[in-house]
Amino acid sequence: MKIIIVGAGEVGFHLAKILSQEHHDIVVIDSDEERVGRVNENLDVLAVEGSGISPNLLSQSGAQNADLLVAVSPYDEINMLACQIANKLGTKRTIARVSNPEFNSPDALIKPEQLGISLTINPEAVTAEEVVRLVKRSTATDVLEFGEGRIQIIGLRLDGNSPLINKKMREIVTDYTELVFRVVAISRGARTIIPTGDDVFKKNDQVFAVCKTEYVKEMLRLAGKESEEVKNVMILGGGKIGSQVAESLEDSINVKIVESNKERSIELADRLRKALVIQGEGSDIDLLAKEGIMDMDVFIAVSEDEETNIISCLMAKHLGVSKTIALVENTDYVTLAGTIGLDVAVNKKLSAAQIILKFIRKGEILSVATLHGVDAEVIELLAQKGSDITKKALKDVNFPQGAIVGCVIRENDVLIPVGATKINPNDRVVVFTLPRSIPDLEKFFSK
Repeated sequence: MKIIIVGAGEVGFHLAKILSQEHHDIVVIDSDEERVGRVNENLDVLAVEGSGISPNLLSQSGAQNADLLVAVSPYDEINMLACQIANKLGTKRTIARVSNPEFNSPDALIKPEQLGISLTINPEAVTAEEVVRLVKRSTATDVLEFGEGRIQIIGLRLDGNSPLINKKMREIVTDYTELVFRVVAISRGARTIIPTGDDVFKKNDQVFAVCKTEYVKEMLRLAGKESEEVKNVMILGGGKIGSQVAESLEDSINVKIVESNKERSIELADRLRKALVIQGEGSDIDLLAKEGIMDMDVFIAVSEDEETNIISCLMAKHLGVSKTIALVENTDYVTLAGTIGLDVAVNKKLSAAQIILKFIRKGEILSVATLHGVDAEVIELLAQKGSDITKKALKDVNFPQGAIVGCVIRENDVLIPVGATKINPNDRVVVFTLPRSIPDLEKFFSK
């Protein structure tokens, strides 16, 4: 595909990196010389310095023949105008990063499609939804659902009391024959391991496992955790993300939200129906203690200050809070979350990039998701009649390197496959894969 990316910040850079690994023809446009230089130095794509809303520059970059333009600059107006111009020039589809909810609401005066925009992405809304999912599955670091909720991929950090510690993968399979699951990846420090039977689990490993939904509690127990009911949540930061999380949780959970800005605190108090709004600084440990941080099941720090988010989460852990979730701007912190003491780090740029990648995917891919801190994706593919994947048992097919089958959804059944499993036409197959293997997987599942 011919793809133009307007904006070389973290979202644009991340998208360009993944899409270039899949051998798409990528052009990145940004007005900042330093960001353009970073792309040219690190990625095998063409980066151009200039305005993303210049019709001449877009034309020179091939917008008239492009399959897609993705506008992910920090400015809504630039993103929307870039998409409109590209659409006029002949670009087939466009995606705009738009944070202003006025443009995304169902009753918006001007609809995105009227401006030639195929899809709008609101990073704050996407991140808020992700945080809510993590709260509801409080002991997991990641939660993804497939097969209409019948199968889950959960990320679990192994505690020291986990019975998996120092055991090989093949021993676990032998010891727990009644538990149907499959470990598809292990994140250890900065490494992503696609496990084999001889890999040994270690303390603080972040393990990603596929299992049927009814076995999730047992998987949590194996990781040294128990699925505790979340009753009390404290949110630091009443901005777009914090307010949306509070609105989503306040009907079922006791929510306290701490906001430093007086005017915003008043607005939140008027808007939220049940959540308690507290005006104060998140770095004030005495305030947090007074407001009952030690009684919280989950502490969420989503203020606009990354340092405050990290430090307050570390303080919360020190005071005995079971789970902490921090919003970070630096994407490297997502990978390092466990090593610096955070339970979960979320990044709105990576969350937005995940939705964009899902839209871009073609072929037989039904859905796609990205796991935090792991340079890999989970994709769901449809096996076509006559495709290579349907011709032999899994152990006998030349499956693309860097990919592993997690589960098979066959009509009303969900199967955790073994080597002897044979994929049938029309099976939906959930695969854990490194980005570079996706083109080969598409071919493998197509006629």
